[in-house]
Amino acid sequence: MSQRPTTLRRTRYSFVLALFTGSALIPLSARADDQSESLELMEKQIARIQEQQSQLTHALVGLQKQLIARKSSLQHSSSSHAALSKTTRQHISVANGTAPERLAALPGEETEGNRVVSRRSTGPDVTPTFRGVDQPTVESVVARRAEDVISRMAENNVGPHSRDTVGAQAAGAVGDRGVFHMGPIMLALGGFIDTSSVLENRHIASGTFNYWQDMPYPNEPRYHTNNFEGSARYSRISLMARGNISKTETISGFFEMDFGAGAATTDAYESNSYSFRLRQAYLAYDNSEANFHFLAGQAWSMLTPDRVGIIPRQESLPETIDAAMLAGQTWTRQWQARFVKDMMHHRLWLGLSIENPQTLYDTTGFTDNDGAVSLPNGQTATITSDGTGLTNPAPFSNEVAPDVIAKLAYDPSWGHYELEGILHFPHDRVSGVGYGHNNTVIAGGGGGSMIVPIIPHKLEVRLAGLAGVGIGRYGSALLPDATLNAQGKPVPLPSIQATAGIIAHPTSALDVYGYFGTQREGRRSFSVDGANYGYGNPNYSNAGCEIELSSLPCTANTKGVTEVTIGAWWRFLKGPFGTVEAGTQLAYSRRQIWQGVGGDPSTSMSQIFFDFRYLPFQ
Repeated sequence: MSQRPTTLRRTRYSFVLALFTGSALIPLSARADDQSESLELMEKQIARIQEQQSQLTHALVGLQKQLIARKSSLQHSSSSHAALSKTTRQHISVANGTAPERLAALPGEETEGNRVVSRRSTGPDVTPTFRGVDQPTVESVVARRAEDVISRMAENNVGPHSRDTVGAQAAGAVGDRGVFHMGPIMLALGGFIDTSSVLENRHIASGTFNYWQDMPYPNEPRYHTNNFEGSARYSRISLMARGNISKTETISGFFEMDFGAGAATTDAYESNSYSFRLRQAYLAYDNSEANFHFLAGQAWSMLTPDRVGIIPRQESLPETIDAAMLAGQTWTRQWQARFVKDMMHHRLWLGLSIENPQTLYDTTGFTDNDGAVSLPNGQTATITSDGTGLTNPAPFSNEVAPDVIAKLAYDPSWGHYELEGILHFPHDRVSGVGYGHNNTVIAGGGGGSMIVPIIPHKLEVRLAGLAGVGIGRYGSALLPDATLNAQGKPVPLPSIQATAGIIAHPTSALDVYGYFGTQREGRRSFSVDGANYGYGNPNYSNAGCEIELSSLPCTANTKGVTEVTIGAWWRFLKGPFGTVEAGTQLAYSRRQIWQGVGGDPSTSMSQIFFDFRYLPFQ
């Protein structure tokens, strides 16, 4: 590798010399005896030489930029990787499919026996520098190439997602292929082609995206029939742009899209034409001197567990095929403005985020006319309005302030640990003829997560949980945040959600996982003049839940959802063309409801998922 810069320079200088000698030095063919023709020919040749000189100058500038970029990449790679431990570097070699018998020298290094000795050159350094802190020890998940690294993190033996695993793709990672340059801007493509399917013993018309609250009871015919559905709608594409503001500052933008949205013309009988959907779109600013990070746009909520630090594309998401991931998983993707500071050489992280609020109401027992809820006292509580203009005609809650989220993350040498909290402010208006007033209440909660690397890079345990009031929508089961009292004031519902998982990587081509997840919801209700209102009212009737096509009611306010699932991914093709992997998942889910007249029967569902993915940039 020490000969590459010399070879590169010779090639480029030969190219320039050939261009100059072959194009710039054009012999003059004018004859002295024909002055008029000679002058005209000279003018034309001067014009051609000037044009070729301009092209040559442009080519030289381009070659210089490429040469500097190559030098920068080699020097940055040697400086960043040199700080890695021998074990970690061997792990990277294995992940890349190039595990040597002994640790190979990095660019700018030589080997002496079994030791690697630095022999770095003193060429120009255009990469970001880190003054006052240790050199970075771990690459970001963004890509293997040193020039694609955005943030620096401490080694916690959890490490970033392997770029060719489903976990990385679920986190929106991009790889070391599909990287282009437009002047000083680096562009990186990411994503995959996904062909997933599910076979289940109940009919839920949501495909490979689970909607646990719609899990049917025996009173519905769809409880008694199996269902198969397949789709490519969760195929994904992403684009990242990144540029250096200075030696210590970078700015990046990230887009991520799939086809998960429905449209008025979508049908399963002919075209299956699902709509392009915005998953993420944000900008990120990173300052490696002040150790400050800023994000603005639509991204995974800061409540979502991370694997290392508090930075984007490092989310700890289950490797499941199910697009809804796992019951009890904490997440949303929404607008936010996030401020993060890291300290103690990238081991302690403090984050504050203001995020887009929405309150998911349950109005069982009330008469709800598109967000205008009739109260027992004759007044009306307005809790939502349907979108207008360019917004789809679906309910949007009336909000007075953003959600406020704080997180503390710690990365010792063994594991990743988080504590987090949230404040939410449900708001509505109660009106009568000619008068009205607003109501605002305070909701929120707290929780945390951890990843314990039992065997670093081979076996890890993940635990996460969140508890509070008015925060049900942050769980995959999408249980309600609030109901109303007799006066129309929002009443936040208590909830708790938790997940536990064990993930193994027995080989570089195989990932095996098992998860348990649950989300539970409390109840708040009242009765007036023989009428029942609220969530989980014990006077609601569940008498018809277990009788097919029964005329008796089945109110079935969900008390909790629990899921147990196991699965595996096998990367059976991997090379310069990318990665092709196959996955399967077995899942068992159970839904419980609050007791009412007729009891509290439960229902369950069993599913088996299949998936093939082609990751061209991994």
